[in-house]
Amino acid sequence: MNPLNEKQIRASFVNASKREAAQATLPDLDAIDWESLDYLGWRDRKAPLAAYAVLELDGAPTGVLLRAGDPSPDGRRRKAVCAWCEDVVVTDDVSLYVARRGGASGKRGNTIGTLVCTQFVCSANVRRTPTRTEAGNATAAEEIVERRIAGLRERSARFVAEVLRTR
Repeated sequence: MNPLNEKQIRASFVNASKREAAQATLPDLDAIDWESLDYLGWRDRKAPLAAYAVLELDGAPTGVLLRAGDPSPDGRRRKAVCAWCEDVVVTDDVSLYVARRGGASGKRGNTIGTLVCTQFVCSANVRRTPTRTEAGNATAAEEIVERRIAGLRERSARFVAEVLRTR
C-alpha cells in the first residue's frame, strides 16, 4: 500500500461526514510498515465501537467508517472466519463491522456488514507461512501467499465498492 498522510486519510472517507472524518483518531502513521499492508485498518481508541479501513480503490485512497458490533454480554467471542483474509488459523478474533452506505442511501440509514479481523491484521494473516497441509513444498507456499494477498485485496475492495453502491 502506498503511504498516506493525515490529510489524505481524512479526505478519503466515503461514508462519513466531514465532522466524523475530522474527529477520527488516527494511528501513528510514522510507525506503519506500509509495504506489508494491503489496506490500513484501525480501531478508534477514543470511541471503542468506531473503526476505519482505508484502501486503494481505482488508484485512489478510499476509506470507510465502520461500527463494531456490540460485544456479547458474557464477553466471549464466537469463532468465525474473516471475510477479507479468510484465514482459517485465527478464528477467535473476528468481529462484525457495519458500514453506513455512501450518499443518499446511507443518509436513509442503509448499512452493510461484514466479518473482519478485530484488529485488522488481515495483511499479516495472508502473509503467514502456509501450514504443511496447505502447501506441499516451498514453491507452492509462495504461490499460496500470492493468491491470499490477491484475494484479500479483491474482497476488501469489493466490500468498499458495495458501500459506495447506491440502491
